[in-house]
Amino acid sequence: MTTYAYLRVSTLEQNTEKNKLDVLKFANTKKLGNVDFVEEQISGKANFKNRQLGALLEKMENNDVLIVPELSRIARSITQIFEVIDITKQKGITLYSIKEDFSNNDKSITSTVTTTVFALVAQIERDLISLRTKEALQSKKAQGIKLGRPKGKGKSKLDKYKDEILKLIELKVPKSIIARQYNTTVMNLYNYLNYYKINKQETNIYN
Repeated sequence: MTTYAYLRVSTLEQNTEKNKLDVLKFANTKKLGNVDFVEEQISGKANFKNRQLGALLEKMENNDVLIVPELSRIARSITQIFEVIDITKQKGITLYSIKEDFSNNDKSITSTVTTTVFALVAQIERDLISLRTKEALQSKKAQGIKLGRPKGKGKSKLDKYKDEILKLIELKVPKSIIARQYNTTVMNLYNYLNYYKINKQETNIYN
């Protein structure tokens, strides 16, 4: 068994020293042995597969342990966080998130998404929205890019999140949670899915 800790900082933060201390204290409490740290400075917008986290997950083996300071350090997207949790579960990796006091070795957690994960959404969603907003404003100021809903007939603010929404639907995440994640209503989400004629056979959206 090898214990790893993944520490990611964005351009808004400068160091990981406090996170390191928290991880070492946690590992000592859990008697997880020595900790190998994997650190990188990169935006959470980058897909985890293209970051050091992706390479780390590739090499980790059954019974290894992965510690993160908080789930929002994994990614800025709920979809990607669910994917990472699913990968660790399938590979037999124990995942710990210190801030949420979360572990994926709970027997109630299935290979997709379970009620245990749903209970975390409200907590990590708040962190994700705050972090995304800060990075978006910083990017807007630096590049002059305007944020907001696309204008024009037939366009929706959900268009740019379509792939993520379909992935969450596939993982059977409740539509109330998906709607809240993308700042819309459940009715608007249903209308959006119906607009693109996503039928029951393709995505099981009515299950």
